[in-house]
Amino acid sequence: MGIIKEFRDFAIKGNVIDMAVGIVIGTAFTAIVQSLVKDIITPPIGYVLGKVDFKDLAINMPTDGDPVSINYGLFINAGINFLIVACVMFLVIKSINRLKRKEEKAPAKPTKDQELLTEIRDLLKSNTAAE
Repeated sequence: MGIIKEFRDFAIKGNVIDMAVGIVIGTAFTAIVQSLVKDIITPPIGYVLGKVDFKDLAINMPTDGDPVSINYGLFINAGINFLIVACVMFLVIKSINRLKRKEEKAPAKPTKDQELLTEIRDLLKSNTAAE
């Protein structure tokens, strides 16, 4: 019974649940980012570059059986998509961090312990200055 209790405690910890929620939201967000890249960002870039699409670039290797090809054009497309997604994610994270910094700038009210420690420090300073 000890291992079942241990597993239950592990599974219901906040970190595991937060991680699961993050994965689900991340999966949904992936579809949004992929659509943004594929449908909104990539078409103008392709138009500016002269309707460039590397998907048909390949090296066909002679074989006796089934044809074998190295589709390096698809790899180039995947690399371009990665760079675009990385740039978009950088901008999104940068915007989120900017919003978080604005929230953090609000001064926090000191706790009772901090107020007490401040008073003690000030008393100690005044006693040392009086000597």
